[in-house]
This record gives sequence, C-alpha cells and structure tokens, in this order.
Amino acid sequence: MNRIITFIKKESVFCIAMVLAIGSCFIVKPSAKYADYIDFRVLAILLSLMLVVAILQNIGLFEKAMGMLTMKIHSLRLLRVTLILVCFFSSMLITNDVALITFVPFTILLLEKLGQRKELIYVITLETVAANLGSMVTPIGNPQNVYIFSAYEMGLWEFFATMLPYGIAALVLLVIAALIPKGAQILPIKTEGKSVKVLWWRYVVLVIMFAISILCVLRGVDYRIMLGVSVVGVLLWDYKIFAKADYMLLLTFIAFFVFVGNVKQIPAVNDFVKELINDNVILASVGISQVISNVPAAVLLSGFTGEGTKLLCGVNIGGLGTLIASMASLISYKAYAALEFSKKLKYLLVFTVVNIVFLLVMFALVAIIGA
Repeated sequence: MNRIITFIKKESVFCIAMVLAIGSCFIVKPSAKYADYIDFRVLAILLSLMLVVAILQNIGLFEKAMGMLTMKIHSLRLLRVTLILVCFFSSMLITNDVALITFVPFTILLLEKLGQRKELIYVITLETVAANLGSMVTPIGNPQNVYIFSAYEMGLWEFFATMLPYGIAALVLLVIAALIPKGAQILPIKTEGKSVKVLWWRYVVLVIMFAISILCVLRGVDYRIMLGVSVVGVLLWDYKIFAKADYMLLLTFIAFFVFVGNVKQIPAVNDFVKELINDNVILASVGISQVISNVPAAVLLSGFTGEGTKLLCGVNIGGLGTLIASMASLISYKAYAALEFSKKLKYLLVFTVVNIVFLLVMFALVAIIGA
C-alpha cells in the first residue's frame, strides 16, 4: 500500500492522466481508432532527445562545463548570475528537466562548500524559473514545445518570432533578480566535473544522433529513421542508457492523447470546451497549467483550438506560478527538501512569491506584445 501511495505522489500527473483516459473509455468505446489519437512522431522525438541527453549526462559534460565556468568567479553576485544563466541557456537544448537535474545538485554542493547555505533557496528558485523560461525559446527546450511545434506544423520563423521576445525579457528579469540581493566576496572556486574517457568514434555517434533528432524536429527526417538511429546509437554506447529515459512522461502523453481524442468524439463536450476557451486561449492555458502542469495542458487544449502560437505562449508562461505548474519545478524542490537542514515551508513561500511575480510580469508582456 505504501508503494502505491509513494507512486501516486511521485507520478501524480500520470495518475490523473490515466484516470481521465480510462474514464473517457467508458463513454467512447475502445476501438482501432484509438491509434489515430496518438502522435507517435512526438513520442519518438521526445524519446530520442532523452537518450541523447542521458549520454551527455553519463560522460559528465554538464558538470565539467559548469566547473570551468565557475573556476575564476570571486563575487557571490556574479556566481549567482552564472548559476542562473547556465540553467537558462542550457535548458534550450537539454530541456528544463535535465538542466535542473544536472545543475541544482551541483549548486547545492557548491554553495555548501562556500559556506553560503543561506543563498540556496533563492538561487535554486531562480534556477528553476530560469530553466522554465529558457526552455520556452526553442522547439526542443521542453516537451510541450516539441508537441506544439509538431502538432501545429509550425515553422522555425513562426516559433522564434513568437517566443524570442519573451525569452529576451525573461533573461533581463532574471539578471536583475539575481543582482538585487547583496553579495560578499567569496574564496576562489576550484571545481571540475568528473573526467570520463570516451573513444572518438562514440562522439561521432552522439553527434549523429543529436543531428538526426534535430532534423526530425524540423521535419527533415522521418521519425522512424530517427528512432532507429537513436536505438542503434545507444546500443553502441551502452544499452543501460535506455533505463535513463523518462518513460512515465511518454505514458502520460499517451494517456492524454486518448483522453483528448475521446472527448473530441463527444459533440456536446467538444463544443462546450471550444466555446469556453474561445478568445481566451492564453488565460485558459495559464490557468489549467497551474492545476495539471503545462505539458498535459498543452496536449489537452490543443484538441480544442487552432491558435497554436497563443497556446505556445500560454503553456510556457503557465509553467510559472504553483509548484506543479511545471513538473520540472518539482525536481528542484525534491533536491532541496532532501537536505537535512532544509526549510520546506520557507522554500515554498519564496518559490511561490518569486514565481507569481515573474508570472504577472510575463503575462503583462503577453498582453502588450500579443501572440
């Protein structure tokens, strides 16, 4: 029983998605048409990117890069900015989840070593905001972007024209937020990521895997070819890499695909939801993201609106706010909460206040700039 409770707490969004999917099956009888609900291309792209990032983590690339960045920093303010910007820019390529999984534990160790434990809550909170906002700038930065970019058949220009202004604004806001608290001088930092020797041909395999994945996102390569290349590439590296992928996220997507597909088959419900979000796509996506997180919100609402750019803005900005608005935020919280000296209530308070401030500012920018 305890295992079931633990699983539900850990995979709450998946459990909600499954309940919705199963419940909808009682209304729309299961049939072969269910297969048409599922976007296999999106699932394949997500899996391939997960495998590429798992390899990069395995060779310690991110930790080494962070160590090189921080070796010559002697100002706490500059260190704060560096840690936050690393999360912001890295999330554009390795996703917000992976950026936080990689750099939050590093930040905890680093600040502990420097005797700056009091900085942890604020820095980790800003790192989380940075990863969530940085990831919105590229089509591969987070799962909802991969999905929306594919589902609405967006072009690169359309995507960047929509999201880049908000990315630039977010960058400015983050730097300001990082510089506001005073910072003392700190001792020289000497940190190095783990050294892992890798044969040259394996790097070639990794580059090919990543290049094919990007080409597939841009619709230049069939997703089945990409998936085949990724599988072979992982087998050449180490089959254990397969265990590093987030299969629960993929299953969550499948469950929501089924739920949305079934709901669309119910005329009354379909018409009601369309009317509900008509001309309010951004507000609806921000609001729903606060409750079920922005990834499922993107899948859910995509079935009822043709306004892809508005949905893109809404679910990305909607990742700010509550702790579950973006599931990536839970990664940071769990890393901090696991510390013996953690102050969980204080963390939640700081996290919520900072996120609401950023959410209000970004929402105001959407109202001014438009989507």
